[in-house]
Amino acid sequence: MVANLGREKPPAARRGTRRRRPRRESALVWWALFAVVAGAAWYLHSWRVALLGLLGWCLYEFLLVPTLCRVLTRQGAPCIERARGRLFACSSGHQHVKNDALWRLIGMRNPSRRKPDPEEADGGTGVVVHSASVRGRLAPADRALILLAGAGTIVTLVGMVYGFG
Repeated sequence: MVANLGREKPPAARRGTRRRRPRRESALVWWALFAVVAGAAWYLHSWRVALLGLLGWCLYEFLLVPTLCRVLTRQGAPCIERARGRLFACSSGHQHVKNDALWRLIGMRNPSRRKPDPEEADGGTGVVVHSASVRGRLAPADRALILLAGAGTIVTLVGMVYGFG
């Protein structure tokens, strides 16, 4: 094999194949906001302000946190496309799989599911590498944070009812 000796540039790997995505805000901005609310709750000695901060964190985890889709593809690798919120996926096909996984997380079947997912079809190959039930498993970090945010939402609701009583 002959060395390149710096005369030719190697081809750029995957040049032009990735689309440019708009830049998102830093997670540090959100955490600074939560720290300000926690500091205000401590300074005011107000559990109501603390509950408001907890509710804000729960909504952030459910709907706003910049994350990855992480639904397993049919080949078994997790999807690395961006998604906003732990409850959401990158596309409608992945969203169906994630919805089924969220229903299974609370121990129920998805009531809106009537027919099999078109992605479950063998695609003409005769082979499905991973079934939808395997593909729909949530990542451990996502599962833990969804459960924590759900518990925080319940605590906030109970605290609101307790505060009005």
